[in-house]
Amino acid sequence: MSFRAPDGVAPNIAALTFTLVGYPVGIALLTVPSWALNAVGFVLLTLTLVWSAYYIHEFAHQAIFRNPALNERWGTLMSWLNGSCYARFGDLRRKHMRHHVERADVITFDARGFLLAAPSWLRRGVLALEWAYFPAVEFLMRGFVVALPFKPGGSNATRARIVGIALLRFGAFAALGWYSPKALVLYFIAYLAFVTVLRFADCFQHTYDAYPILGDAPIPNDKVRDRAYEQANTFSNVVGLDSFWLNLLWLNFGYHNAHHERPTVPWHRLPAYHRELYGDGYRQVVPVSQLLKAFHRHRVTRVLSGDYGEVRDPEVPGRADGFVGAVGVSFLTAV
Repeated sequence: MSFRAPDGVAPNIAALTFTLVGYPVGIALLTVPSWALNAVGFVLLTLTLVWSAYYIHEFAHQAIFRNPALNERWGTLMSWLNGSCYARFGDLRRKHMRHHVERADVITFDARGFLLAAPSWLRRGVLALEWAYFPAVEFLMRGFVVALPFKPGGSNATRARIVGIALLRFGAFAALGWYSPKALVLYFIAYLAFVTVLRFADCFQHTYDAYPILGDAPIPNDKVRDRAYEQANTFSNVVGLDSFWLNLLWLNFGYHNAHHERPTVPWHRLPAYHRELYGDGYRQVVPVSQLLKAFHRHRVTRVLSGDYGEVRDPEVPGRADGFVGAVGVSFLTAV
């Protein structure tokens, strides 16, 4: 395997090995009688699910291997771990590249429009679940990815692929539930934690405009979206610039301004690259500690909100309190 970055061999071999080995080990630990080992398995499973997702992002940018086909194969493998395999890796990559090139959130499923047009009981149900911190919108998006090929115009080959994936995955979960119902419940809770980590990261990294576009139609040419616009509407939601281990929980994805400045910089180089570009006092850095309140306060509002809110100057107390944030912009649910 030819790694893109010479200094990336050791960290990537270690992280990929941890992800591929930790996932089945985590599941196995959920099945044992000991609740202490169950807790270890829960943490291990959640972390490997998170890392598998952010490795998809790394492979989409071809930041790990020099060979595009190798990045695609590994990205597809990661998608099988976290259940995003219903969409093809190429589709995930294509949609995410639009986010970078067009400097907008080009989304597949218009959750806001769907809920506004939905029966009131469904809309209220989704909002109630979101109030209770259940990521209902994320599961609506996953359902859309699965259901789309079965709409008129979908190909039989794609439908067969979706059915085959569903049979394999549901069969595996049924076997796990038959062997250990407790393990299946804990797996689902770990999956909820994984989705929540990703949606928190996605929530506070941009104040872009969102455009629901299923195909390849361009976004409206209604403003100048240059590099200055990109940086001004991108935020680095790190735990802290010096929080090495905590930022690794999502493979340094919080260094988002540095990532957008040069998307092929691999995850292990992003902290140093951020300091090289911005130093210690960059105004676009909004630590996680300042975002937790906004994540809680706007958890229902953001579902139907037409914009992402605003982030005030760093000197203003509660600068992120008005940051409503995004919902339904996951790079794992694109077609």
